[in-house]
Amino acid sequence: MAETRWLDEREMRAWSGFLAASALVNRRLDQQLKDDSGLSHPQYEILVRLSAAPDGELRMTELANGLINSKSGLTYQVTQLEKAGLVRRRSCPSDVRGVFAVLTDAGRARLEEAAPGHVAMVREALIDVLTPAQLEALADGLGEVSRRLREHGGQPGGG
Repeated sequence: MAETRWLDEREMRAWSGFLAASALVNRRLDQQLKDDSGLSHPQYEILVRLSAAPDGELRMTELANGLINSKSGLTYQVTQLEKAGLVRRRSCPSDVRGVFAVLTDAGRARLEEAAPGHVAMVREALIDVLTPAQLEALADGLGEVSRRLREHGGQPGGG
């Protein structure tokens, strides 16, 4: 059995800072979206992904992978968006098990209304707080973390 590599002071500071900042930024973004547009942060991200997709639609599995969300969590969020008339589902003609999430005109309009306030909050909570060098280091570092976790399926030890 391998010996535990405990975090040193610098590593613990980075880990604690990451945990606190990510929780606080996410809470702030979620509250801003709920207050301004009645959307949760996951719902907003679904609308963003669909708006960027060709014809405003993606297979549910592709949407779940892109959002780093469980299929059941995505299904719940899409159901809520569907009830609000912002998204609809359609079957895949070439695969009976395949389902597409499709952005409606109302969904596109809600996204266009929500985006300016959301971007302003992203700037206030994160982007404008950092120097250009800090922003570059954050983008590089978290990009590498994401790349490695995706490469290894998010499993510890590369499994």
